[in-house]
Amino acid sequence: MMQLLSSPLSPYGRKVRLAAAIKGLEDEIEMVAVDTNPGDSIEINSANPLGKIPILIVADMQIFDSHVICEYFDSLRPSPQLFPKSGPERWNTLVLAALADGILESALLLVYEQRFRPQDKWHPPWQQRQQAKIDRALDRLQQRPPTGPPDYGQLTLASALGYLDFRHEGRWRARHPGLIAWLDAFAKAVPAFERTRPAP
Repeated sequence: MMQLLSSPLSPYGRKVRLAAAIKGLEDEIEMVAVDTNPGDSIEINSANPLGKIPILIVADMQIFDSHVICEYFDSLRPSPQLFPKSGPERWNTLVLAALADGILESALLLVYEQRFRPQDKWHPPWQQRQQAKIDRALDRLQQRPPTGPPDYGQLTLASALGYLDFRHEGRWRARHPGLIAWLDAFAKAVPAFERTRPAP
């Protein structure tokens, strides 16, 4: 039995849980809820010196970073394939995932700015820069939403959009109807998307 150390609120943990569901591995994973605040958790820091979740524990091996965990899951069963092995399909998947991870990173930084810094220390130009990254990425994806069966790039994007709904009040939806339609279709194809929705 594998153990997944994560938080139900973590978008990276959600990404991993979606990958496990798509690969049919949910029954082989014990979910262990952990909290990264404060940052001195012995349980987390001994498994990942960076103090970040999610962390997958397999026997005496600790696997961390959501990308690495998802690729590990993909290695366990031949189908459905999350990471194409070669050709344009592989690079399209990885580039989509990188774009979606960039959305997540900027969205998290904006949340952390308000959570961990007093308001008089907020830096509006920096906040605007992070928001601009999100907006540009969403605008590009709106022009050409993903196609094909759910893969690693798509589950990363679904997690990013879910996080924007959860922590950024879904403001992205006003200008991106194509992405809304794509996310609705993804949610129908991957029922775990609804099951892993964080509680408000």
